[in-house]
Amino acid sequence: MATVPTNQLAFDANSLNGIKRLSRDNSPAALKAASQQFETVFMQMVLKSMRDATPQAGMFDSEQTKTFTGLLDQQLGMTLSTSRGGTGLAAIIEKQLGRQMAPAVVPGESAGFALEPQAGLLPLSTPLAATAGERYGMAQALDRYRAAAVAADRTRGAASSAADGTTLPASLAALPAAKREFVQKVWPHAVQVSRETGIPAHFMVAQAALETGWGKSEIRRGDGAQSFNLFNIKAGGNWNGGAAKAMTTEYQNGTAVRENASFRAYGSYADAFRDYARLITGNARYAGAAGQTDARAFADGLQRGGYATDPAYASKLKRVIDGLASAGVVAGNA
Repeated sequence: MATVPTNQLAFDANSLNGIKRLSRDNSPAALKAASQQFETVFMQMVLKSMRDATPQAGMFDSEQTKTFTGLLDQQLGMTLSTSRGGTGLAAIIEKQLGRQMAPAVVPGESAGFALEPQAGLLPLSTPLAATAGERYGMAQALDRYRAAAVAADRTRGAASSAADGTTLPASLAALPAAKREFVQKVWPHAVQVSRETGIPAHFMVAQAALETGWGKSEIRRGDGAQSFNLFNIKAGGNWNGGAAKAMTTEYQNGTAVRENASFRAYGSYADAFRDYARLITGNARYAGAAGQTDARAFADGLQRGGYATDPAYASKLKRVIDGLASAGVVAGNA
């Protein structure tokens, strides 16, 4: 029960129960099993970090596929850590803790020790009898291997690419999770349009983030379906596509006024980016923004052209662009 066979399921609780029984006598078998469990958790952390660093904006990606992918990664983590001796991490931990293990547990000194559960990983709660020295050693090992997982995340992030081959930097992890997910979702479309028009990709992503609150306030059609309108472009008389009604705030003589307006609706984010690019590059009003690679000049050019009535629009947009640039999300035209 203390060992982890390669054909065991990641969610099999019997193995943990076996470790609990062995831990009562502070046996070497319990130490070996705990070390193996630690290696399994570490491998799961590495796989999760790699998976999180990979943009997921394909037509088959959903919350359901993420759930089953997570289950697969947990099983892979167990398989990698147990097949053919694993990575050798369990043996190192076992050797380290074996030096500190006392022949018996001193009454009053032992305490329950549980590996801290990680989001998306198999939660382990294994109360092993451990001396203070053992707990300290395990805590040090956990810190080291968390650092290793972060390093693996950065390596994977540098190597991961969007559908068109343009990479997102590992430093994207500096953004909050919701903002990071938004960038990963729209980045491939921004890069493609950037290559076609020369508008920096992160300028477009920043404006989409500003207009939709990082995707939280995207306009919906009357039936609740997505409009994919990331740039809040209104549907004027020359628009022949779909439309969606929504309340918006406009500024008249410096005063904010709420009004119900009609906005363009698209079939995909790719369509939204292309329509936005046609508007910026094909309308003389935005000549001051088109072709700009300086964030301030681009934002000022949009405001002078009347893209938005908010008097602080250019300053707000520049702040978002600068924030993306600080996180390493910059134009990557190839």
